Amino acid sequence: MSDSQIKLEGTLILADPSLRDGFFNRSVILLASHSADEGALGLILNHPTGHKVGHFLKDEAFAHLAEIPVHIGGPVAKEQLSFSALWWSPHDGLHWQLRLPAHEAIERSKQPGIIVRAFVGYSGWTAGQLETELRRDSWITARPDPSLLGKEHNEQLWAEILREMSPYHRILAEVPERPEMN
Repeated sequence: MSDSQIKLEGTLILADPSLRDGFFNRSVILLASHSADEGALGLILNHPTGHKVGHFLKDEAFAHLAEIPVHIGGPVAKEQLSFSALWWSPHDGLHWQLRLPAHEAIERSKQPGIIVRAFVGYSGWTAGQLETELRRDSWITARPDPSLLGKEHNEQLWAEILREMSPYHRILAEVPERPEMN
């Protein structure tokens, strides 16, 4: 299959244990858009900042969003806070909306089964860049399943997803973060 035929939109990519740079170390990224000709855009799901929206947006207009956790979405546009919604459809899988305006994030957060998250930054790849990284085995691809939305989107998510994939991936999930220290 040529690079132009690879369709990864809606896929999760998990950082290979060898990919230990600061942003992507043990990352689980939802690829929200992907085209071999135009590149890819995604959000890191499992790097919470420990802050909530109310820490950053103190105006009363954002009060309904105050308790939404803020995650690091990636190294691009780190100074921007944006809202995204995730939900599961039994008929066609995972759905998402990125860069929601605050009023729409409020409405989405009131709907059952929809998770609203805030992200600072996003992850982006230029045309062909992600495909090159996949050929170098920097990423492990996985199809999301309904359990994704019920899991904590924290540092343990990476290992949880790997453990469910296969016995080989279960071994990868248990690799110490700094194996050279053992």
